[in-house]
Amino acid sequence: MAWSLIHAGWMHLLLALINAHDWTMRYVTTFSTEVFSLLNSIIYFHKAIQELQRAHDNLSFAAFLYAIIGSIGTTLVAIFLSTAEKWKPLLHPYIRMGLTEYAAAISIIIFIGMPHVGELASLDRSTLHVSTSFKPSSPDRTQFFVQFWHLPVGWIFAAIIPGFIITVLFFFDHEVSSIICTIDRYGTRKPTGFAWDIVLLGMTTALCGILGIPPANGLLPQAPLHSESLMHTEKEEILISVDGEEKVEHRNVRRVHEQRWSAFLHAGAILVFVSPPFQHVLGLTPTSVLAGLFMFMGEQSLSVNPILYRFFYLLTPPSELPKLPAEIKSYRGVHAYTLVQIVITIVIFVVTLTIAAPVFPVLIIILVPIRLLLMNRLWDRKVLRFVDAWACRKGSPEDDKDLLAGEVDEKTGAAPRLPDETIGDV
Repeated sequence: MAWSLIHAGWMHLLLALINAHDWTMRYVTTFSTEVFSLLNSIIYFHKAIQELQRAHDNLSFAAFLYAIIGSIGTTLVAIFLSTAEKWKPLLHPYIRMGLTEYAAAISIIIFIGMPHVGELASLDRSTLHVSTSFKPSSPDRTQFFVQFWHLPVGWIFAAIIPGFIITVLFFFDHEVSSIICTIDRYGTRKPTGFAWDIVLLGMTTALCGILGIPPANGLLPQAPLHSESLMHTEKEEILISVDGEEKVEHRNVRRVHEQRWSAFLHAGAILVFVSPPFQHVLGLTPTSVLAGLFMFMGEQSLSVNPILYRFFYLLTPPSELPKLPAEIKSYRGVHAYTLVQIVITIVIFVVTLTIAAPVFPVLIIILVPIRLLLMNRLWDRKVLRFVDAWACRKGSPEDDKDLLAGEVDEKTGAAPRLPDETIGDV
């Protein structure tokens, strides 16, 4: 495993040096990012269920029932506090922002202390396993560094294959997370440092391999959750033209607070709690609270995923559905597009539960050519333009094709109504 992560480390550095983001993610659409985000949500919920299953196997029935209550309570309190930004005019704006930003942390602290109150203290409970001394947690190791130089040369080169798979997973995970947390709805002004982030990720991945610990980034895209917690409303001046006269109009715009303090505090808190004696405090955390945290992260990721809202459209009577653009005749194509995304996500999730799990990042990558080369033959281009778009730039693949054919107004970006060119009946 050490050499796999070391190979993944230099591959990350290579991707950063050649600025891979510009020539890889430019072909990714929201079709793939939405599937990947939904997959993350499902994995979070599945991890929560696994933690509760372990509690059922290892605890008394009464303790297991409280584990369920504790996990659900952690989730609900965190969700409630995450809405603090909407409590205006209650509390100071910075207090509301702090409650929103640290909703999960506050909820975790509450439910860490809850089992020590009253009769709950007599219940047995399962807590996080932490090291009690400054030494490797594995009894088979006497030093922190893995002696990776003793591996035969053949196995060193063979480790390139899992290293490549890890690189694909981490690169796509980070890129999609960065894209999701800087989409238009967040109103970000400062550009994202994709290359520098990949450099840092590669260095930490290689270091984890040398230390013999799991890599620090894997299917944990917390950036969208961070962006949601930093959302606020501010007034913006917009110049409009009324009867030939230019006027300034003030509008309320939702943006994120673009700063570095919250990320710095997060990193500092992690460093503190993995160090003695605070690691002992971390060991007081019941695994049921960890299950609640997984459910909260899954809910937060799912709540901003367009697939969820289009899924609700499937359950909505036709008379209650929002009006579509004039060029789209019915919701049939939109519903089919949504169902395909859901089915693909479920298939990939099932793969992650099998022995073929390490190759699932490749399946995510395959979605890109499927969307660009196959789906545009099965769906009406008007439907695809409505539900999908480039992830990292304006417009959609259909707009680009129309522009190449001279069928889009370069100033307005509007495409004329075109005859259907679909092969299927979607």
